[in-house]
Amino acid sequence: MRLFSLCLCLLLASPLALADRLKDIGSIAGVRSNQLIGYGLVVGLDGSGDQTSQTPFTVQTFNNMLAQFGITVPPGTRIQMKNVAAVAIHADLPPFARPGQSIDITVSSIGNAKSLRGGSLLMTPLKGIDGQVYAIAQGNLVVGGFGAEGADGSRITVNIPSAGRIPNGATVERSVASPFASGDHLTFNLHRPDFTTAKRVVDQVNNTFGPGVAQALDGGSIRIRAPIDPNQRVDYLAMVENLQIEQGNAAAKVIINSRTGTIVIGQDVRVQPAAVTHGNLTVTISENINVSQPDGVLSGGQTVVAPSSQINIDQGDSRMFVFNPGVSLDEIVRAVNQVGAAPGDLMAILEALKQSGALNADLVII
Repeated sequence: MRLFSLCLCLLLASPLALADRLKDIGSIAGVRSNQLIGYGLVVGLDGSGDQTSQTPFTVQTFNNMLAQFGITVPPGTRIQMKNVAAVAIHADLPPFARPGQSIDITVSSIGNAKSLRGGSLLMTPLKGIDGQVYAIAQGNLVVGGFGAEGADGSRITVNIPSAGRIPNGATVERSVASPFASGDHLTFNLHRPDFTTAKRVVDQVNNTFGPGVAQALDGGSIRIRAPIDPNQRVDYLAMVENLQIEQGNAAAKVIINSRTGTIVIGQDVRVQPAAVTHGNLTVTISENINVSQPDGVLSGGQTVVAPSSQINIDQGDSRMFVFNPGVSLDEIVRAVNQVGAAPGDLMAILEALKQSGALNADLVII
């Protein structure tokens, strides 16, 4: 208890400068969610379910469900079910989830159902990647979209009516083993691996809890010694995850979205000495039609249509600006704005600077 009291005092006395909590920049290895998936039926639809002639798996699933209740459909029977839809269910099983707890689920049509509005999901097992059942789903759907259709075939759809959610729609039946309570060490993984950040995490943990408590495994993982007792381990990690860490600056990058024209320039981007000129070449082509008619009715001439083309070339203003050594982000933006460059022009300038070796940053085009 003396150790934890001392650590708490040190945490309260530590300066809260421009820093992030450790829980916001990384996570404990093994403490993660797991994906679940299932297949089932939604019933009670208002004629907007699957067209069974085109989705035979819906009929097969329906027949299998009836067989579980002792009902056998005669072979060759054509079943038309407009109020039933085959669906896929997926959910995330959070860490430390225990049997009896509820989780949210998402239900999506996999056939040709027009809408799941007003439907109810029948009991469906949700399985993990290992094939084991971890939850049971059932309930009434909440669908945010809707659609309307006229007699002439016209229709309107708002959002997506073929998918919905069921809050607390699944009950956990099996828990996932977690390495949290095993061993005397825990591994902390950074969301953005960085050697500077890893060193600062190790230094902060060791300064707070004692030398040798934390060791950097690489630029993205830190091994931290932890108590064996689960209760003490929870108290211990509650203090560790609230440590204030100043992250290292990311590598200098320029991000260009060629589809939207969005350009993001990182604060550490620098430009070597370079001179840039960028001008606009505008070519305008005008087509005119000239009509020549004969002088008189008895002249024997014919009306002639003569096309006339005019081509104008405007090179525009081509101003040159110079980047001095170590130019910062603010100076880059100011220089480009002075020449009135559009986002497309700025992309071309940055790409040319990168090719010339004057841009000290990674150019990422998405």
